[in-house]
Amino acid sequence: MSEKHQKDESYRDSVSTIGEDGKRVWVYPKKPSGKWFKRRTLVSYGLLILLFGIPFIHIGEEPLLLLNFIERKFVIFGQVFWPQDFHLFAFAMITLVVFVILFTVVFGRLFCGWMCPQTIFMEMLFRKIEYWIEGDFKQQKKLARQPWNGEKILKKGAKFSLFYLISFFIANVFLAYIIGSEEVIATIVDDPHNHLSGLTAIIIFSFIFFFVFSYFREQVCTTICPYGRLQGVLLDKNSIVVSYDHLRGEGRGLFRKGEDRKTADKGDCIDCGQCVNVCPTGIDIRNGTQLECINCTACIDACDHMMEKTGLEPGLIRYDSDHGIDTGKTFEITTRIKAYTAVLLVLIGLFFVIIFSRTEVETTLLRTPGMLYQKRGEDKISNLYNYKIINKTAEGFPVAFRLENAMGEIQLIGETTLSIDKQSSIEGSLFIIVPKEEISKTKTTIKVGIYAGEEKLETVKTHFTGPIVRKKK
Repeated sequence: MSEKHQKDESYRDSVSTIGEDGKRVWVYPKKPSGKWFKRRTLVSYGLLILLFGIPFIHIGEEPLLLLNFIERKFVIFGQVFWPQDFHLFAFAMITLVVFVILFTVVFGRLFCGWMCPQTIFMEMLFRKIEYWIEGDFKQQKKLARQPWNGEKILKKGAKFSLFYLISFFIANVFLAYIIGSEEVIATIVDDPHNHLSGLTAIIIFSFIFFFVFSYFREQVCTTICPYGRLQGVLLDKNSIVVSYDHLRGEGRGLFRKGEDRKTADKGDCIDCGQCVNVCPTGIDIRNGTQLECINCTACIDACDHMMEKTGLEPGLIRYDSDHGIDTGKTFEITTRIKAYTAVLLVLIGLFFVIIFSRTEVETTLLRTPGMLYQKRGEDKISNLYNYKIINKTAEGFPVAFRLENAMGEIQLIGETTLSIDKQSSIEGSLFIIVPKEEISKTKTTIKVGIYAGEEKLETVKTHFTGPIVRKKK
C-alpha cells in the first residue's frame, strides 16, 4: 500500500453515511451491472421464491415452516415442536452461533451480500423500483435537490405507493410464518372485524418494512445489525472478502490513452471513482475492509468494466483475502478452510439428526408430591402418580399404560380409557398397584410402557416406594 494509505486511517473514525456535522449523508448508488450482479440477481430471485413460497407449502397437514411464538408452536420440515423441545432450540442456537463464527472467519460477509433478506429486498426490489421511477443516481440527486413541483410529487408519490404495497405484501408473508398462511388468508378475505388483531399486526409490520426500505436502508446494516458490528472481531487476514489490490492499484492516476503507466509511476487504479459511486453503503473499498461493506460485489463489476474499457487486466477489486493481496498468491482451499467447512457440515448434520430422531410422543410420570404409599388389603401396595402425555404428531390415538418389569396393575383415576388428539396433551392421575412380594427395597425402579393399541410408543421410568417385605424361607 502507498505511504499515504499506510498512514491515513482517519476514514475509520467515522461512518461513511454520517457527515462531519453529525447529520446523515444520503447514499445515491449508481445502478449496478455486470456478471457478479447477474449472478447475485439469480440467487436473490431464487431465495425470494423460497421466502414467499415456504409458508404455503405443506407436508401432510402441517406447514413446511411455522414459528408461532404466540402459541409456542414451531413447525420445521412438517414436524411440530413444542416448549418441551427447548433443548433442541438451545442446540440450534449454539449451532447457529458456531456456524456464523466459522462461516464468517472463512468466507467473510458472503451472507450479507448474497442471502440477507435486508440486502435482497433493498437491492433487488425497492432499489430497482427507484431506478425505474426516478432514474439513475444522478437523476435521483437532481430530483432530491429540486423543489416540490408536479414532477417530484408524481415520482415520489408513485415510488412510495409502490414501496408501501410491496411492504404490505412482505408483512403478510412474514406474518404467515408466525400464524400460518390459512390465518393470513382468512384475515384478508374475511370481515376485518373478525380479525382485528391480525389486521393490526399486518398494518404495523407494513409500516415497519416501509420505513426500513424507504428511509432507514443501509443504516440497518451499519447501526442495528449485530452481525455487521461483529465483523471486525470475526474476520482475519485469511478471510475471503471483497478486496482492493493495493499492490497493483497504487499509485492512483487518471487514464491517458497510449500512456505507459509503469513509466509514469502509476498503478492500475485510474481513480475513476466508479467503485465509490456504485457502493450501496457509500464507502471507498480502496481504503480496505470496513464496517459498512456488505460484500455485494457491485464495486467488482464497476471496476472490471473500467479495466476492460481501458485495456487493463480485470480483478483489481475481487474476492480475496488480505493475506492473498499482500503475498500475491491466488486463493486456494487451505487445510483451515477444509477443517472449518467440515465442522460446519458436522454441526448441520447433527442438527438434522436430532430433529428427525426426536420422539413424537413425550410422557412424564411422577409420584404425586407429599403422598406416601398405600396398603391395598394384605398383599398389595399402591403409589399415586401424575402423568402428562404430549402428542406431537398430526394424528390422534388411544393410549394405554402397561407395567414392563413388574407384576401388578395400573388403575386410572376418573377415566376408564384414554385417547389423545393430534398435537395436544392430556394429563391426569393413576395408581400403580404392585404385590408386596415384588418389593425388595424402599425405592424400586418401575418401567411403564406407553401404548397406542399394540404399538409401544415409549417406555418411561419412575420410582415405586413401599415397605421392605422379607420373603419367607
